[in-house]
Amino acid sequence: MSDTGEHLLVLSCPDRPGIVHAVSSFLVMTGCNILDSQQYRDPDTERFFMRVHVAADAGVTPEQLRAAFGATATSFGMDWHLDAVQPMRTLLMVSKQDHCLQDLLFRHRTGHLPVELTAVVSNHPDTRALVEWHGVPFHHVPTDDKAKAEAQLLELVESTRTELVVLARYMQVLSADLCERLAGRAINIHHSFLPSFKGARPYAQAHARGVKLIGASAHYVTADLDEGPIIEQDVARADHTHTTEQLARLGQDIEARVLARAVESHAERRVLLNGTRTVVFR
Repeated sequence: MSDTGEHLLVLSCPDRPGIVHAVSSFLVMTGCNILDSQQYRDPDTERFFMRVHVAADAGVTPEQLRAAFGATATSFGMDWHLDAVQPMRTLLMVSKQDHCLQDLLFRHRTGHLPVELTAVVSNHPDTRALVEWHGVPFHHVPTDDKAKAEAQLLELVESTRTELVVLARYMQVLSADLCERLAGRAINIHHSFLPSFKGARPYAQAHARGVKLIGASAHYVTADLDEGPIIEQDVARADHTHTTEQLARLGQDIEARVLARAVESHAERRVLLNGTRTVVFR
């Protein structure tokens, strides 16, 4: 249980009258005070989404609240989660480019990211010293044998009770099976250009085409490469004076802050899946 006695109830269900009343009545009857509440009805899917931050009476546990809310959730066909407000146990993955990793480690160290880092996994040993300086366990997991590497990763996720996996420029394609095992709890970051450049040296490709906008997208990992539900995006202007190196530096800065915002939103349970899209409460 959280020391503050604060809890989050996050839910989605087919829209119909009475949802807000039912949730509010439940919270009142269980001695909870609403600190913040957000809701949204998607007119396309006719689905209702809600996130409620509450303070519970002393001694009220998440287990008690979940048991009490079960009947209400069932009656409305809800997908829901209710737990104490606490840092989300998070594992980071990286290859050689460490700009996103460094940003996340710094934000975590300074208390600006609501996560508890369980480990950093890399298919290269290059970032070991950096990670261990931050006091986070580092695991070098080579990918010569991909099936073995993924089995090691899953074992680590389970043994550390990791809730979120973040691909902070991890340059390996995850198998369909691993994507399924981590569905809804693995976030990736990648560049997104207009037009979109794939393959090697994307910033050089962008420079060659004279792009005027560069950006980045953070999304949930799915078996369809870079096609998962988008959580966060940002862009910056570019012009004819930018060299390839300048574009790369600008792009890396965007990647780092977009990924950090996505991790923060997910860790605070502000992101709800809506088919191939997301609802992100601010």
